Amino acid sequence: MIRLPAAAAFALLATPALASGFPVTVQSCDREVTFEAAPQRAVSNDVNLTEMMLALGLTDRMVGYTGVSDWKTLDERLRAGVAELPELSPDYPTKEVLLGADADFYFAGWNYGMRVGGEVTPDSLGEFGIQVYELTESCIHVMARPKSTIEDMYADLLNLGRIFGKQEEAVALVEAYRAELADFTAGLPTLEAPVRVFVYDSGEDKPFTAGRYAIPTALIEAAGGTNIMDDVDSSWVEIGWEPVIERNPEVIVIVNYGSVTAEQKIGFMKSNPAFKDIPAVVDDRFVVLEYVEATPGPRNIEAIKRLAAAFRK
Repeated sequence: MIRLPAAAAFALLATPALASGFPVTVQSCDREVTFEAAPQRAVSNDVNLTEMMLALGLTDRMVGYTGVSDWKTLDERLRAGVAELPELSPDYPTKEVLLGADADFYFAGWNYGMRVGGEVTPDSLGEFGIQVYELTESCIHVMARPKSTIEDMYADLLNLGRIFGKQEEAVALVEAYRAELADFTAGLPTLEAPVRVFVYDSGEDKPFTAGRYAIPTALIEAAGGTNIMDDVDSSWVEIGWEPVIERNPEVIVIVNYGSVTAEQKIGFMKSNPAFKDIPAVVDDRFVVLEYVEATPGPRNIEAIKRLAAAFRK
């Protein structure tokens, strides 16, 4: 059995004796949540969380998903996986949407379908018998936690496995991901120094990027780089362009989604005189990650592989 590192331990079940049956208790951010039985009418928000549900074969336990179309993140693989399920809301769902679907479970995160102080929260849904499991990466918005690692994604899959009575499947899936990643990284050529990387999500006046608590930091490190915004004590965050220019990234990761294409984002950086001396722009070292790869989910392994190849060109 592969032990989970301490950094992810807070997200795992505290009652191993009951791991294969119910009730089960999991840690969801700063809450302990007990499930008397597996949810039967689940809703997931966002493309990456929905893909976690699909990876565990949970479509028969779902009544729909939310928060995909308005963000233009739906791709063909997800489209095929949720073909029989309705999108209940193209953006963050309201409480009425979830109640109207008679949902008994909501898999979301802070800024992934819920907002701190918003109307849809674990407390507000709990009043109506809808239990919530929060995406681990997003917990930084409601509690202090270590910087993001790939273990966060594994922890979410393992917790979903316990919540839905599919612990064996979840463990097998996570162990397969671990083995695949270990085999891949073992064969990588060694870099003389970590590659300096900037994550460009969106924005022209000010860029929206990934700080130390966002999953791209973990993906970049696993691939042999360092996020130049690793010292930004936040998750996904808006910053100024000045520190980007000062920190001289060697590679720029473009997150592809929404109405502005990856090609347009690259064109903006290449055409702006302020960026003309940045090594990544000079050397045309851009790597595109789809939104579903750059947010916590099963395609993080593919993302690490693509980043590792780009860092070694």
